[in-house]
Parts: sequence; structure tokens; C-alpha cells
Amino acid sequence: MSTRPAVVPLSRNRDYTVLWTGQLCSELAVELVLVALPLLVLARTGSALQVGVVGSALATATLLAAIPAGSAVDRWDRRTLLLCCQAGRVAAHATLVVALVGGGFPLALVLIALVVEGVLGSVFDPAEHAALPSVVPAPQLPLAVARNAARPYLATLLGPALAGLLFTLDPVWPFAAALAVLGLSAAGLLLLRLPARPAARTPLGRGGTGAGLRWVWRTRSIRATLVWQALTNLVFNAVVVVVLALSHENGASSGELGLVVACLGAGGVLGALVAARVSTALPPAAAVLGFAWLVTVAVGAMAFVPAGLPAGLLLGCAALLAPVANTAVSTHQLVVTPDELRGRMSATCGFGTGGAAAAGPVLGGALVAATGDGGTALALCAVAFGLLAAGATASRTLRRFAG
Repeated sequence: MSTRPAVVPLSRNRDYTVLWTGQLCSELAVELVLVALPLLVLARTGSALQVGVVGSALATATLLAAIPAGSAVDRWDRRTLLLCCQAGRVAAHATLVVALVGGGFPLALVLIALVVEGVLGSVFDPAEHAALPSVVPAPQLPLAVARNAARPYLATLLGPALAGLLFTLDPVWPFAAALAVLGLSAAGLLLLRLPARPAARTPLGRGGTGAGLRWVWRTRSIRATLVWQALTNLVFNAVVVVVLALSHENGASSGELGLVVACLGAGGVLGALVAARVSTALPPAAAVLGFAWLVTVAVGAMAFVPAGLPAGLLLGCAALLAPVANTAVSTHQLVVTPDELRGRMSATCGFGTGGAAAAGPVLGGALVAATGDGGTALALCAVAFGLLAAGATASRTLRRFAG
């Protein structure tokens, strides 16, 4: 009589812990740089134009590299890619820190470092995501994805506050901290063990970027969930900007605005803690549709509560539901995608959701400017979420995507 080996808890799964910690360090480093760099540029040059240039450099490099990165992840050894990406990012940040310590601020060097960060980060993210099913048994995959969902919110919760504190002590310190956490990630990855990957078995698996894009678009459940995630990210990030703008218009202090952002991070972290349990209790489609309708109600309520912390608490409640839906969607996407295509699938989904998240603040600012009233802008966002919820409910694919 054969017995099945016991499944090791995720807390004792070394390779999963290495991946989880490495990606958290990456996201925390990006948060530190995103907050500290505009402050540094203004302090050294006083030029708002240069602030925009350096911010656009990172965003542009990240988006442009995202799709080709997927092909690299599917073609080459993923552990080697992860190590090389972190080593390259460490080198770029180290060069920048050395220049800053020396008292210089060469804009060209800053731009090069940001481009390197954006490109290598675009490769690291899908490589880490695609490697997840190879280190986590299938029954634990929803739990692993749920825990992964906590990382961006943890980085959002810790990064900006830490960057601001370190910058007040010395403008170089946030960049030194980013270098340190990336170095920690690179050192940890030396311990990572990934099983050997089988050779690609299909023409799509052996193909390049175009083959991966065609597979993603032709796979109905992947296409539907990607479109839904992108549109949801677009509107949700618009809501964040509208809430902050409305709170500022109503006289909220900088400390209260910080609490609004903290509510967003805290809600996401709490949601990630319960996401795995809720995802196993609910059908995946129910998690997606439930989030769609509940976030519609939460955003609609924001238009009628006082600006500032009350609206921030509702924003946190909306974020509380997001990891549950994202866990259901991401788990399904990983399970139905062959290993030989996971890099391209992850990169394509990351490009769609990341691009939408980047466009969301622009949409939110445009709504506030067009309406002249944050409350009206929030009501319009609630209508947009209502339309998304109705569309998801009407979509047979989203109602049954994991069936």
C-alpha cells in the first residue's frame, strides 16, 4: 500500500519563501525610489520638468520591456534570469548611490539607472510568477497566490513612509535602502532551487512573443479575466486619486492624506490574509462577481461620506476585497497555462494590468478637472464600476471561468 508524501506547509517551503521575499524586496525598492526620486530631483534642480522626465523613464521602460520579457522567461532558465535581474539592478542602484554620495546628480546616469531598473524589473516579475507552480504543490497554489497578493500592499504601506523618513535624515538614504533590499533579494535567490523544465512540446511553446500573445488572446478565460482585471485597475486607481484630491480640497492635512493611503495598504494586507480561506469557500466566479458589486457599493458610498479619513476607510474596505478576486483570477490563469507559456502569459497580463494602473491616476485627475467636483467624479467612478459588474455578471466566461 503506497502512501502519498505529506505536503510541506508554505511557511516551511524554502523555495517559496525565497521567491516571496525576493519579490517583496523588489516591490519595496521600487516604492522607495518612486517616492524619494521626485524629492531628490526637486531638491537638486528645482525642475518640475525633470521630475516628469525621470518618472516617465521608469514607467516607459517597464511597459516597453514587459511583453518581450515574457519570451525570455519562457526560453531561458528562470533561476538564472532571476539572479541576473537582481544582480543588474543592484549594480545600477549602486552606481547611482555612489554618484549621490559624491555630491553629483548626473541626470543621464539617473535615467540609465531607471531604465535598467524598469527593464530588469519587467523580466523579474513574470519569471517569479511563472516559477511559482514549480515550487508550490497544486493544492497550495491558491494559498500561495493569496499570500503573494499581500506583497504590493505591504510595499505600499511601508515604502512611502520609510522613504519620507529616510529622506529627511539624508537624501541618499532612501536609495541606499533600496540598494540594500535588492542586495538581500539577490543573496536569497542563491538558495533557490527550481526543478528542471521540460522542453517545449508545442509550436506555441517554442514560438516567440507573437505566439504567446496569440495564445493569450485565443484562450477565452485568460482573455476575459485579463480585460476585467485591466478595466478594474484603471477605475480603481482613478478612485484613489479622486479620493485624495477631494480630501485635499476639503482641507485634509498631509497627515490625514497619509492615513488615507495607509487605509488602502492596510485593507489590501488584511484582504490578502483572508483571501485563501475565502477563495476555497467560494467558487472563483463568485469571488470575482462579489468583488465587482461590493466595490461598486463602496465607491458609491464614498461620494456621500465626508472626505478624508471616512472616505479612506471605505477605500480600505474596497481594497479588502481585491485580493480575494485577484487570487481566484491569478490561480486560474496559472493552472490553465502550460509551463512553456507561463512567462508570456504573466508578462502579457502584467502589461495589461500595469498599463491600466498607470493610466488610472490620469483618468482620475481628468475626471476631477472636468467635473470640478470630487463627489461627482466619485459618482462617475461608481457608475463605471457598476457597468463593469453588470458586464461581468452577463459574461458567461466570467461566470464560469474556473468551471
